[in-house]
Amino acid sequence: MDELDRKIIQLLQSDGERPLAALGRAVGLSVSAVNERVKKLKSSGALIAIQARINPEALGLDILAFIHVLMDKPAGEGEFIRRMREMPEVLECHHITGDYSYLLKLRARNPAHLEQIIGRRIKAIAGVARTHSVIALSTAKETSTLDSRAPSDA
Repeated sequence: MDELDRKIIQLLQSDGERPLAALGRAVGLSVSAVNERVKKLKSSGALIAIQARINPEALGLDILAFIHVLMDKPAGEGEFIRRMREMPEVLECHHITGDYSYLLKLRARNPAHLEQIIGRRIKAIAGVARTHSVIALSTAKETSTLDSRAPSDA
């Protein structure tokens, strides 16, 4: 990945709807050249997707919660991961170090919905021994934007 690729990634992160012509002008390339670079970034896996950011509250998902999950049977982790991938409320699922096995980031409509997700869906999975929930009161920063400069440049 060269400096032009990094600039393209940075521009797409700030505005994923930017037309290829505008992207090309910003980095000094033709439309076809920038299109080829974007295709290569996608095929290499460096550019996973260009997505819209949605305001969760606009969809009625007012609760942001982080759930620590302790698994007592490692054999059940495959099923747990599969179920987390299928659960639309779960935004992120991370295998972690420490006292718990997984950390989930999820959105719920209200406390009753959160209780239903945890009690009837997460805790019902074989191997889930315990959960610990943390509800965010407010969010000072939430982003998926990464600095595309080379690590030595940052």
